[in-house]
Amino acid sequence: MAEQKVKLLGFWVSPFVYRVIWALKLKGIDYEHIEEDIFNKSPLLLQLNPIHKKVPVLIHGDKVICESYVIVQYIDETWPHCPLLPQHPYERAMARFWADFAETKLLITIAIALWARGEVQERAVKQAMEAMEKIEGVVKGKKLFGGESIGYLDICLGWMSYWLPVWEEVGGMQIIDPIKFPATSSWMNTFLHHPVIGDNLPARDAMIEYFQKRSKDISESDWFEGIIRLHLQP
Repeated sequence: MAEQKVKLLGFWVSPFVYRVIWALKLKGIDYEHIEEDIFNKSPLLLQLNPIHKKVPVLIHGDKVICESYVIVQYIDETWPHCPLLPQHPYERAMARFWADFAETKLLITIAIALWARGEVQERAVKQAMEAMEKIEGVVKGKKLFGGESIGYLDICLGWMSYWLPVWEEVGGMQIIDPIKFPATSSWMNTFLHHPVIGDNLPARDAMIEYFQKRSKDISESDWFEGIIRLHLQP
């Protein structure tokens, strides 16, 4: 089964897509990348992911897998060499727990801080830093979340190392304070200097230009207020 052809539908600036790219590269798996225009979704994407209609989508032979976390776990189980998830069930559970925490408590709050301004942005930054304190506690005393080698949680939180500084610049904010979060800052540097990670990142200048435009578009959208009410504490 592992010998079947692998394809990945992705978008050049998506941190969710890069989770899958990093997992495939770390495992040494050859794949074909199919670039999607998420603003003009192809019939192929809509056919393969009719529920969420978004990237990444992994095609392995005749099997289609969606959602970045699910894809990374599928890759790890299908190609068991160079394991990403911990071997012990409890450690695997904790890796999944903190990945979910970062997604639901940190990433969405940072996105709000990127798109908002004024008092709303201040609240979002404060809430994001409170969540970051938890992440700091997890990585404290470690080279990587996975120990000495990149693991599942490193991949899931990899957006913090490269996307977050871009978002901080675009949003005119600071969330990662090296003095307040020394362990996280050290992890970011270690993660980015891994050759597989460093060689597989989008161009920073293009990212800044893209997120500047997206931030303006989203902040002016009607549904943004609903996102704030749903995810931001009063």
